[in-house]
Amino acid sequence: MHVCAGNGGNGCVSFRREKFVPLGGADGGDGGGGGSVFLKADKNVDSLVPLFYAPYCRADHGVHGKGKKLRGRVGDDLFTKVPCGTEVHDAESGELLVDLVEDGSTFLVGSGGKGGLGNYHWQNTQNKAPREHTNGEPGEQRDLRLEFKTVAAIGMIGFPNAGKSSLLSKISHAHPKIAPYPFTTMHPIVGTVMCEDFFSFRTVDVAGLIEGAHKGTGLGDTFLRHVERTQILLVIIDMAAVDGRNPTDDYNCLLKEMEMYQSDFMDRPRMVVANKFDMPEAKANVSEFTEATGITPIEISAAKGTGIEAVIAEARRLVEIHVKDR
Repeated sequence: MHVCAGNGGNGCVSFRREKFVPLGGADGGDGGGGGSVFLKADKNVDSLVPLFYAPYCRADHGVHGKGKKLRGRVGDDLFTKVPCGTEVHDAESGELLVDLVEDGSTFLVGSGGKGGLGNYHWQNTQNKAPREHTNGEPGEQRDLRLEFKTVAAIGMIGFPNAGKSSLLSKISHAHPKIAPYPFTTMHPIVGTVMCEDFFSFRTVDVAGLIEGAHKGTGLGDTFLRHVERTQILLVIIDMAAVDGRNPTDDYNCLLKEMEMYQSDFMDRPRMVVANKFDMPEAKANVSEFTEATGITPIEISAAKGTGIEAVIAEARRLVEIHVKDR
């Protein structure tokens, strides 16, 4: 993002000339201040794509002063909306300037220049016809790097084709693309789970993870960062092993990748969901999985819609315990 705050208007050199007003004196007005540039977090904005295609953000310049001590108009401020969860970094130093998480949070990224002074400021008994004035100051210009990290209570983790998108479509009104091939999900999808008593929480589905994801393999760390803000992890396992993988190995691999990417992932509460229980292989594999991991997963079939109520109930229980702001 390229920030260009408005320049201040120049001060004016002017003298009052009216009939019957001899030696009217200096009356040059001040220039108006330049507009500033602000970033504002908005819950209705879901990506930084508009800024990618229009990265130059310019505020209005201040208007020059005029005679009769007329001050120039102040330039309008520019408020650029960004999604909640946007980190703002200085492009040169890489310093994190602000993390805009809350809806309505505003941050000044470019200050407008001050307006110049008109010549009437220099008028005194010793200097009755001053021609001194000051020009407006230039507005601040800087380059910023913006990074968006999704804000949600629950992050859905799983291998490709484990059924994350199918589950998200069942528990919320989100409509992610669903197809039987790896990496169907190409960007984070956020869904809001609404319970019957209007209790709600947000869930994010990211691209499937594979071994080496913490180093960027597959879509890897590009999307793991969207789980950084989540307080609860929902791990989805393909218990039918449709793609020939072992469910227990999948689970251990997912935990390892998350730990390698960010160690505090392991301290977060998590729930394990075993998908594809409409297939006989899933029932055969679940006992081995439970014995190996010590975990009894929630058994579901996202395709058939069975077990969904149990997932929502357990997710709500964890949200009520661990999430203060939804």
